[in-house]
Formats: sequence, C-alpha cells, structure tokens
Amino acid sequence: MHSLTMDFWLPNGQEGVMSLLRTLLLDVVPTIQQTAALALGRLANYNDDLAEAVVKCDILPQLVYSLAEQNRFYKKAAAFVLRAVGKHSPQLAQAIVDCGALDTLVICLEDFDPGVKEAAAWALRYIARHNAELSQAVVDAGAVPLLVFCIQEPEIALKRIAASALSDIAKHSPELAQTVVDAGAVAYLAQMLLNPDAKLKHQILSALSQVSKHSVDLAEMVVEAEIFPVVLTCLKDKDEYVKKNASTLIREIAKHTPELSQLVVNTGGVAAVIDCIGSCKGNTRLPGIMMLGYVAAHSENLAMAVIISKGVPQLSVCLSEEPEDHIKAAAAWALGQIGRHTPEHARAVAVTNILPVLLSLYMSTESSEDLQVKSKKAIKSILQKCTYLPALEPFLYDAPPNILKHVVGQFSKVLPHDSKARRLFVTSGGLKKIQEIKAEPGSLLQEYINSINNCYPEEIVRYYSPGYSDTLLQRVDSYQPLNN
Repeated sequence: MHSLTMDFWLPNGQEGVMSLLRTLLLDVVPTIQQTAALALGRLANYNDDLAEAVVKCDILPQLVYSLAEQNRFYKKAAAFVLRAVGKHSPQLAQAIVDCGALDTLVICLEDFDPGVKEAAAWALRYIARHNAELSQAVVDAGAVPLLVFCIQEPEIALKRIAASALSDIAKHSPELAQTVVDAGAVAYLAQMLLNPDAKLKHQILSALSQVSKHSVDLAEMVVEAEIFPVVLTCLKDKDEYVKKNASTLIREIAKHTPELSQLVVNTGGVAAVIDCIGSCKGNTRLPGIMMLGYVAAHSENLAMAVIISKGVPQLSVCLSEEPEDHIKAAAAWALGQIGRHTPEHARAVAVTNILPVLLSLYMSTESSEDLQVKSKKAIKSILQKCTYLPALEPFLYDAPPNILKHVVGQFSKVLPHDSKARRLFVTSGGLKKIQEIKAEPGSLLQEYINSINNCYPEEIVRYYSPGYSDTLLQRVDSYQPLNN
C-alpha cells in the first residue's frame, strides 16, 4: 500500500490510478463500484492535488449520474467523493456545482436512508462554507427547507451535520441568513439547545450565532425563539466548544443595540458570561471577553451592570494571566469600554491596579502591535475620566510623554477642588515630580503643570523645584552672620 501511495506523486501516477478507478466505477458488480468510489473519496480527501486529479479525469459527471440511479451504499460513497473534493477550495467546490451535483445532492436529502441524507448534507455543507456565491447556489437548489427537515430527524449525526450546513450557509450574508430564518430553522434549532449531545449543541449555537451576527432584526428573531435563559445553561457545559459557542451567540446578540444588551443583562447573561470566563482558559474566553466590552460600550448603565457583576476583576485576571496577545488585547479593549464613561467607572477599573499592567503591555517590545494599540487606547480612555489620584500617581514616574500629559491633566482637574488631595500630593512626592517634568513652553502639558502649581503657595513650588536646594546652599555660603 505504501508503494502505491508513493506512485500518486509521480507525474503519471495520479492520472493512472484515477483512470483505473474510473473504470471500476462502471463495473457490473455493485460492491466494486462502491469500493472504487470510496477509494476516490479517500484520495480526494487527502490533499487538493489529488482532488484536482479527480476533477481533471472527468469522474464527477459519472458520479453525479450514478448518484441518482444507484443503491444507498453507492450514494453514500459518491456523496463522500463530492464532499472530499469540495472541501479543499472554492474552485473545486465550483467544479462540483458546474457538473450539476447540487440538484442530485438535494434529492438525496429526501432519501429514505438517514446515512444517504447525512452524506449529502456533508457534501452540501463543504460546498456552501467557502463563499456567498456557492452558498447561494446551494440555496437555489432548494437545500435549506430539506436541511431544516433533517434537523428534526431522530438521528443525532444527521441533526449535527444539518445544523452545521445551515450555519455555513447563514454565515456569509444577511440575505442568506434570512433564507435560513424564512425556512423556519431558528425555532427548531432553539428547541434543541437542551439536547444532551455536546457536538449537536455546539453546531446549533454556531448556527444561531451566524444568523444573529448580521443585523438587529435577525438577532431579534433569534431572541424571540426564546433562547434565554436556556442558552445560559450552555455556559456551564463541560464541553469547551459549547461554552465558547454559547458566549459567541450572546456576544452576537448583545453587540447590536443597547436594548438587546439590556435584555442580556436582565436575563442574567452578563453574570453568567463572567462566571464562564472564570471557569475556562485561552480562546474559550475570547467571545465572553468581547461580549462584556460590547455591552459596556453601549451606555453608562450597561457598563455599570458589568462592574456590579464583578466583570472588571475577571477581565483583569485575563489580562494578566493569558499568554496569547490577541486575548490580552480583547481584555484591554473591554476594560477601556468599561472605564471610559464617568469617573466612577474609571475608578472601578483603576482600583484593580490594572493600569500599570496596561502600561507595561503598551511599552513592551514583545507585545503585538494590536495589543500595544488597544492597551494605549484603554489607558487614555480610562485616564481621561479617572479622578482617583492614588491610581494615577505611579504614572507620573513611569509613563511616556504621550500618556503623561493625560495623567497630569487629570491632576490639574482634581487638585484645585480637593484640599486633602493637594496635601497628599505634596507628601507623596507628586508635586516634586511635577517640577521635574520638562514641558514645551505653551504646550498643553505646560498648561496643566501651571494649573497644578497655581494650587500651591509660590514658595512651596519653589522649594520642590529642581536646583532649589543648591540655591539654598549658595545662600548659606554667601550668608554673613550678624555679629553681636
């Protein structure tokens, strides 16, 4: 067998084997036909070169013709070949469409045998997943209503692949998602969220997410199918994919409008997602992190709902713990969305001591560009609202100039109105540090420094200015004591 496999890589090896198998497809013995089809499927499945060889050897039209005529065993094997060819690229999937396979595959979805339906659904899914044009071709062939029938069948394997195919059709555009909705798929998918099969659940959650993501109207249709609070139980599932896809579905609903986000809050969705983030690691956390950011971005009240549900400490843990930059970047973005609204919001973020972490990620040369950008934006949006001075003071010593001006700006807003803060600013060394900052004359930073200095008596400012101790020593040197 090994030497035969090696022959496939020889210049004439592929065509020789393909033409042999093509001949065997026409054999009078059904089992030989089926075995030949199965062999073609396995070869095509192996890589795109072998799949192209199947197309070039003109095997597809023969398979499609036989698919309508032969027994269930052959149909399954032939559909497997089409699936194996179509999975590799849009061009190979288009070759299947061009040879008229879609109509025959759709007919197979009505076959009495569930195995034939499943094989046909696999092939249609692999064609539809590539792009909107191929998905539209699958829709135009009449596949969607029959796939909806398939998800109602008792066989779990058939339900899974039918849900997966609907997901791959819906993902490309609002129009294709609407086609899935119009066929009545959402209600049936929502009913199956309580099914104990984890693989089925994650396909259902994926399909509902792909419908919801496109528009407010489509998201509302999914919500109207009464997925809440059932979907929240999926966040506690043992299966990581179910957790991730449930978080993704809630994210795709919440992102659209404040009203949909409020609905998620009211059903306990925010607290449930925060618990889910705490119970998992890595990419499973990502959609939940983003969902919290989307909810918080909509309004002050929704951001406060995330704070009250203890979202900030959990996001801070993700920012500090997660090794992957793209997850850190999402957590930084979400924290920025929470903290940017009011001083109260900014304080809730600042007290977790996460601002220095954001600063180090922004300044680290090892951070990805995206992580640096999102950390910088989060720092700026939080600082511009933050009046909690203990969290700001470390930035006077560590922050680069482009961040420093925002920090000094906040001190210039707070100190004129808070006598206790003014005293603390002196004793902690803050005022001394301000005098050491070199600002361009007439710049915004210089204005902020002047505003701070105007909060103190002139001699105090002078006392903490660089070189003042030298000036005092010079006065000591030049001082002539009075002789009695």
